[in-house]
Amino acid sequence: MDRIGDDLLKVMVAELGYREGAGQRTKFGEWYSTHVVQDTQYRTAPWCDMFIAWAAERAGVEEYVGQFAWTPSHARWFETQGAWSSTPEPGALVFFDWSGGKNIKGVDHVGVVERVDGGTIHTIEANVDRVWLKRKARDESKVVGYGLPRKVAENLTLGAEDTAETPAEVAPAPAAESVSLVLYDPEGTFPLLDPLPLTTLIAFVLGWTFLIAKWHPRPPASGRHRRRRERDPRSRPGARHSSRVD
Repeated sequence: MDRIGDDLLKVMVAELGYREGAGQRTKFGEWYSTHVVQDTQYRTAPWCDMFIAWAAERAGVEEYVGQFAWTPSHARWFETQGAWSSTPEPGALVFFDWSGGKNIKGVDHVGVVERVDGGTIHTIEANVDRVWLKRKARDESKVVGYGLPRKVAENLTLGAEDTAETPAEVAPAPAAESVSLVLYDPEGTFPLLDPLPLTTLIAFVLGWTFLIAKWHPRPPASGRHRRRRERDPRSRPGARHSSRVD
């Protein structure tokens, strides 16, 4: 038997002989209504699955067993985890449909397989024979399927390994002939200019030099403005008077 199933069954065996109290109250329902959901109705709800949730938490394997009160949802969870089977094995959760159906939607009850003997499965089940937590021997005529906690653990481990083996992306090194220029705001936090290649940097510097040179005032000749002599504009038909200062 795998470690998960073994740990789960050890906790369950210690509870054999437990009987529900008045009004269908159980310590498992009390625990579930406080630790898994905040809902008092679970204190007196059918407790076959809540007992398994309780035992899984005590064994430290709830991640692989699941914590449910509604048996169809629990069976569906194993299916989505890739841990649903038609073959019994010790430590597996066994889901029943008392009408003999084979659809997860019809699941009525759940227990845990303790051992398999030919066509007989020996289980530990809660809320059986009306009020008891006890061992049962059953054939598979009412079995819908089996949930495998060990398979849930295997799939989780494989998923973690796949993630670990995925190489991290590495940014390519900048080309040897490129130079980066980054300008920052006064706080030094946000870049005002993205990294520039060498050719763009040269063009930027030359353009800036040209603008500075163009905007720099040149000293006037002889310290005075000179007026350019022009032809008398009045000598041209329709012309307006104008003057130009250098």
